[in-house]
Amino acid sequence: MQSLLDLHRSVAWFLILSNAAVGAWALAAYWVPALRLRVMWWCIGVAELSAFAMAIIGTLMVNRYDIELDQFHALYGFSTIVAVGILYSYRTSPFVKDKQHLLYGLGSLFIMGLGLRAMYLGN
Repeated sequence: MQSLLDLHRSVAWFLILSNAAVGAWALAAYWVPALRLRVMWWCIGVAELSAFAMAIIGTLMVNRYDIELDQFHALYGFSTIVAVGILYSYRTSPFVKDKQHLLYGLGSLFIMGLGLRAMYLGN
């Protein structure tokens, strides 16, 4: 159990730090076009996919070790997946066409905040 718990904590920190980094990058790219690199979108994708990794690892822990899960931890944790889905669904909206960097910058920082809430306030 300890190895899954350690993995869950490590991926949680990855989610928080990577979304903070790509959020800041995307916000900066909104104002500085030279920062609009293709690799930024790959980094955003990896940062956001970590939400799914967190949910999978957490679900394995709950099912395998019969852990009683705090409701708020689950709420904030699964809200990250919903946030990723909402960001993805808005990417082609005509309203957001010229504001994708702003959308993903603020959205990634929001995901970072949900990760922090799940880690510290949900336990």
